[in-house]
Amino acid sequence: MAQTGPLDREQLCCSICLEILKEPVALPCGHRYCMGCIRACWGEDDSSYIFSCPQCRQTFTPRPILKRNIILAEMVEKLNTGGLQAVSSGQRCLYAEAGDVACDICLGGQIKATRSCLVCLASYCAAHLHTHNESPALKKHTLVEATMPLQGRICSHHDRLLEIYCRTDQQCVCLLCVMDEHKSHATVSAATESTKKRRQLGKTRKKSKLRMQAKEKELLDLRQALQSLKHSAQTAVEDSQKIFTELICSIERRCCEVRELIRAQEKTAVSQTEGLILRLEQEVAELRKKDCELEQLSHTEDHIYFLQNCQSISKSTELTDTPRITVVPLVDFGQVRASVSALQKRLEDLLKGEWPKISRAAGTVKLLQCPEPRIRPEFLYYSCQLTLDPRTAHRDLSVSEENKVVTVRARDHSCLEHPERFDHWSQVLCTEALSGRCYWEAEWSGSGINMAVAYKEMTRRGEGNDSHFGRNDKSWSLFCSRKGCTIWHNNVATRIPTSTSSRIGVYLDHRAGSLCFYSVSDTMTLLHRVQTTFTQPLYLGFEFMCFGVFVKLCQME
Repeated sequence: MAQTGPLDREQLCCSICLEILKEPVALPCGHRYCMGCIRACWGEDDSSYIFSCPQCRQTFTPRPILKRNIILAEMVEKLNTGGLQAVSSGQRCLYAEAGDVACDICLGGQIKATRSCLVCLASYCAAHLHTHNESPALKKHTLVEATMPLQGRICSHHDRLLEIYCRTDQQCVCLLCVMDEHKSHATVSAATESTKKRRQLGKTRKKSKLRMQAKEKELLDLRQALQSLKHSAQTAVEDSQKIFTELICSIERRCCEVRELIRAQEKTAVSQTEGLILRLEQEVAELRKKDCELEQLSHTEDHIYFLQNCQSISKSTELTDTPRITVVPLVDFGQVRASVSALQKRLEDLLKGEWPKISRAAGTVKLLQCPEPRIRPEFLYYSCQLTLDPRTAHRDLSVSEENKVVTVRARDHSCLEHPERFDHWSQVLCTEALSGRCYWEAEWSGSGINMAVAYKEMTRRGEGNDSHFGRNDKSWSLFCSRKGCTIWHNNVATRIPTSTSSRIGVYLDHRAGSLCFYSVSDTMTLLHRVQTTFTQPLYLGFEFMCFGVFVKLCQME
């Protein structure tokens, strides 16, 4: 066997014992092992119906017959005797994994290829690539990175290299295909089409990067806002709890004071009343005693005893007048209870009246209220691609360049009638409805241009204000000239003395009712902000005042 290139020693190593192969055998999957190692791995029991490769796990049924691989054995013998040159550490080959291109020269096809030759139509690993690097004839061959199998680079019909791109069918073809079934198609070289698509890919990637940066900023702002919200919510909960705790403590303190007042009044009244009761009880007992004595005297038959004691007993029974006590009927603390009840009602009414304010204040806290863009990359994130609607264009307007450009043309031409077309004012609308958050830019030249947004239901017929941008309640317009700008809405003009550039940017936040006009140059200058409530989707429009005016919807990148 001829082997011209250097060989990696690891290619002839068993993946089980990690030593140079001894009695090498190759499984149907291509992996190599020592005869003894694979037999020990599988065991001597042949009753099992499934055997698998220890490296790739591919299963075999029935058990493969293991035979000594003569070619591998010769390679091992030459390697041991120095007949094969080992690859240097800088040229070490790797095993091909899923998705890798395998070397077409290595045995078993399990070594990863690094380069593919478009002339030889073969892929080479680092060990077998040396011929192309050393041979003068092979140095002229075209080598590319081995990123895909060469079968994908060869025409399935003609077995020729794919070198041409058919734009008609949008596929890669060979030279024979161009002369055959793709003869009348638009074709270019693969390099030309690749260059074009790379530019497009670069633009797409640039736009994607801008969006990524905007998203990263939104993510950072959102995380900061979330952290701020959590902190503010925790502070509000703690402060509210503290306030209500103090309020509860104040009510409990007043409750204790009312209880003490009632108990003090009760104690005073009870003390006074109990003293009077004791005195009255004593007087009643004395009166009963005297009454008994008088009763006994009145029943005596001894006239002398009666006369001798009658006067003394009568004098002793004479009552001393005491202050008359008036008892208040149904005495209670009803007025206190009524006062406390009235206080309760006033507090409940106060809480009921203040609760809507508290609820509204809490409802104003919104985490996802997206901030308005500040720099152009942030505006570009909301960019939308708009196209002019030729059906709405006045007969003096010409829409061209894939409905991106509109100019004023001569009136000597016919124009199909359409219910959406403006028949008096030289105006045109775009096709796309605008809602949510949108941004677009337009370039203009000439003496002046009127850029507007309008509801679709705006009138298209007649010369009245109902069909004129900015002169009704269904449209808002910005008139730009070299002298300055003017905002129009509902036939009311607002003069803007600031000069503007030839590129105007418009930012719409439909939900927030915000419409902003910007002068776009190296920086973005706010010309005017409209703050209102939009009830319908909006459509971009332009009005042309005279000949020589040009407007183009910009392709934003």
